[in-house]
Amino acid sequence: MTGTTGHRSAAAVSGTVRRRGGLPAVVSVALGSFALVLSELLPVGALPGIAADLGVSTGTTGLLVVVPGLAAAVAAPLLTVVAGRLDRRPLLWALAAVTCLADVVCAIGGDLLVVLVGRVLLGAALGGFWALGAAVAPRLVPPEAVHRASSLVTAGIAVGTVASLPLAALVGGSAGWRTAFWVAGVLALVALAVQLRLLPALPATAVTGRRALVSALGSPVARVGLLATSLAFLGHFAAYTYIAPYLEGRAYLGGGAVAAVLLGYGVAGVAGNFLAGLTLARSVWGTVVGAAAGIAVVAGLLPVVRGAGVAVVVLVLVWGAAFGAVPLSLQTALMRAVPEAPEGGLAAFVTTVQISLAAGSLLGGVLVDGYGLSVSLGAGAVLAGAAVLVAAVAGRRGSRAPQRDQVV
Repeated sequence: MTGTTGHRSAAAVSGTVRRRGGLPAVVSVALGSFALVLSELLPVGALPGIAADLGVSTGTTGLLVVVPGLAAAVAAPLLTVVAGRLDRRPLLWALAAVTCLADVVCAIGGDLLVVLVGRVLLGAALGGFWALGAAVAPRLVPPEAVHRASSLVTAGIAVGTVASLPLAALVGGSAGWRTAFWVAGVLALVALAVQLRLLPALPATAVTGRRALVSALGSPVARVGLLATSLAFLGHFAAYTYIAPYLEGRAYLGGGAVAAVLLGYGVAGVAGNFLAGLTLARSVWGTVVGAAAGIAVVAGLLPVVRGAGVAVVVLVLVWGAAFGAVPLSLQTALMRAVPEAPEGGLAAFVTTVQISLAAGSLLGGVLVDGYGLSVSLGAGAVLAGAAVLVAAVAGRRGSRAPQRDQVV
């Protein structure tokens, strides 16, 4: 915990950066988040093509989602500690460069092992960005624009989600999945160029490194929130990682229709992100509960309505809107729980998310290969339903917590 002096010091640093950054600098950070999420989710939209090209099963190809999640889970707390008092600007530059390199390695990889090396590099960049980069956006603008700055960065996530699956499906179907990774690499390079031009110096805040992590894990509300985060992401990725095979093999949609549905999912995700920005002002944990409930209901219904094209499309759109609200609402809840150590809260959040993403994708792959897509969707529904219950508990605890846990 920091005292009054620490808060003043952080405010002084933050104030200096705000005068030199502004929304253009925030946009450069949002471009970085867009490139990262686009790169992370590309394999989800191209699993069948990648599996066929590399000569492995669909479940094994799911490792391309599992591996970066594990790497990010390790990188987030590690880089939070190692970064210490370093200026965040060159760190963000390095992370954007690693993202570009990771995509190039995936694009040229001749077998699964080489592609997995690229995914490890991407995971390191993911963990570093969400632990360090996501926390700088509010420092680049005046206090009255903080929520707008945060929503721009999370919009980068949403737009990356929108673009990744249809890009993989469309480009992969015409020019091959490797071309999709080349496109992602170019976009990461563009993000780096914009950050080189627009980002101001970003000195470390008062609470950094190991102290930030300890502070984050010391909050009871944060700990329950991390459990809700784990369950929500486990459930989502146990089902969502294999949505393209479901649409092709269970809903009987062609390649073009799958791409269109996935595009609709992404657009709905953007809408869900901005809707969450409105509902968070009323209830943070209420937003989490509603979003997780949406995922649980959809994942539970999809095995029932398979073959009914219209119903499947509607449910996938609802799923996109529900999950679009999840990252922003959970991130907001955890940062409110530890306002004095945002990097620590984000590092814990990222580690939880990425471990859960990897575990969920791995669980889904095992279930798909062993029992079928319907079982994987059912498991996702159960886990997301458990997240609803835990989030409700976190909301009650948060309402009774000291004021320290309630103010950003």
